[in-house]
Amino acid sequence: MRTQWKKIVAIIVLLVVIAGFFIPMPYYITKPGSTEKLEPLVEIEGHKSELKGSLSLVTIAMANANIYTYGLAKLLPYQEIEKESDVRYENESNEEYNVRQMYMMNESKNNAIQVAYKAANQKVTVKYDGIYVLSVLDNVPAAKYLHAGDLITKIDGHAFESSAEFIQYVKSKKVHDVVTIDYVHDKKAETAQIELTTIDKKGTVGIGITLVDDEKVTTDPKIKIDSEQIGGPSAGLMFSLEIYSRFQKDDLTKGYPIAGTGTIDPKGNVGRIGGINQKVVAADKSGAKFFFAPDDKVTDEMKKADPTIKSNYKEAVETAKDIDTDMKIIPVKTFQDAVSYLEKLQPKK
Repeated sequence: MRTQWKKIVAIIVLLVVIAGFFIPMPYYITKPGSTEKLEPLVEIEGHKSELKGSLSLVTIAMANANIYTYGLAKLLPYQEIEKESDVRYENESNEEYNVRQMYMMNESKNNAIQVAYKAANQKVTVKYDGIYVLSVLDNVPAAKYLHAGDLITKIDGHAFESSAEFIQYVKSKKVHDVVTIDYVHDKKAETAQIELTTIDKKGTVGIGITLVDDEKVTTDPKIKIDSEQIGGPSAGLMFSLEIYSRFQKDDLTKGYPIAGTGTIDPKGNVGRIGGINQKVVAADKSGAKFFFAPDDKVTDEMKKADPTIKSNYKEAVETAKDIDTDMKIIPVKTFQDAVSYLEKLQPKK
């Protein structure tokens, strides 16, 4: 009888342990990820990489927390626990979150292309391409047709030059008016008749979508960037350096493995990113010798929201010291800061 009870208890304990892996918690666990060399991700017609060193982006690994990973994150260095509400927007689905990450990556690539091509005196043009749908409210007529990731090209036969013009047109309509939306879904052109509705407590008339401008960048020579497995905007700086390097006679890396992070805007300004400490750890493990970190300004407003906040560069330097790495942390405010540093760097012997 005792043996039978022991078996029952053992089975119950085993089921509880297994269940712990599948019971979700409202948290994400982030930790140092990997470095990805950019050379195989970037293809430019007639311009292959001649670098003896390498330029790499750095990733952060992120996963939904369970009771075990949550506990481990409390104990292990450079693992962080993020509230779900700090990672996702309110009511944002998995699909919408992924679409938002992909949009930010595409925007980052477009900015990097513009900056690098202009700096290298190559031809690049930017054209407004339509309205990119980031999310759709659940209980609106548009939800039957539109999805996150769709591209709206026209409304009632009108093509616009910005999302602001699109919004203004919709605002001129009344509740229950029906508009004709031309859009692209899964690379297929579609048309839908969509009834307008109120989208907030103020009675604002709208379609019920979160939208952003979508841009098409055209270059000569042609360029292709393969980044389907990577999301977010933080690789902008490193993409711009990789692209720029293809048009230079001299080896921009001087033979060194170089990593870094930072957003980039069309003017070449480098912006703040999250998880800089984890990226420093990942870059060090990969053997990088130099690491570009955004030298961002911490405003009074940022300090008010978080009194412990530090600039990316300062936190990167502290992390490098903590892990006792020889990797040098380089502060950059602009794309040109990074280029200037590399141009002055002595070649590897």
